[in-house]
Amino acid sequence: MSTVANPTYRSRVGYQAGLLGGFAMVAAALLVMGDIATRDAIAERRAEDLLASLSQVIPAASHDNDLLADTLTLPGDDGDITVYRALRGLAVSGVAFETVGQGYAGPIRVLLGVGADGRVLGARVLAHTETPGLGDKIEAARDDWILAFDGKALGDPPESGWAVKKDGGDFDQFSGATITPRAVVGAVKAGLDLFARHRDALTASAVQQVASGE
Repeated sequence: MSTVANPTYRSRVGYQAGLLGGFAMVAAALLVMGDIATRDAIAERRAEDLLASLSQVIPAASHDNDLLADTLTLPGDDGDITVYRALRGLAVSGVAFETVGQGYAGPIRVLLGVGADGRVLGARVLAHTETPGLGDKIEAARDDWILAFDGKALGDPPESGWAVKKDGGDFDQFSGATITPRAVVGAVKAGLDLFARHRDALTASAVQQVASGE
């Protein structure tokens, strides 16, 4: 009677391993199905978030194109950099791309908008791990410090001015958190240097690109 209720094969290692493997396969299949089902929604949400960020560094009035559809790729030290181009008709009015600085607690990702004239249209911090209450003042939602870059360009301020005031530059630092703003200043300056190096390619009109076969 007990043999029927509790078959001996159930106590065998092979049976238990097979049962565990079966459950693992079912769980994996469910995870894959869930990933497939939500992949499009996640991608759509990421695109919406990116577009919202881009709208903060490239004024809507400065372009009439879909920023996500008009991109170029530049080689960077840590991999390719995607550049989003703002167009009015066929003329480039500005570009936006990510630039990174090394903060106190890790990398600080900055989205930088630059006009065709080389001046900063806007800068916004996309991600960081700086100390809450100190380093997070680099976020536009918490402080207006990041707005100090608007309208700046290489040479304005001069080279020596691209630093925090503690280092003899033009930009404010935070009390108890100098490393964080120093990293952002450096990231913005590096972004402007990148734009200057590739300015001709980044600001070439759509007509020129078609003619050159790009």
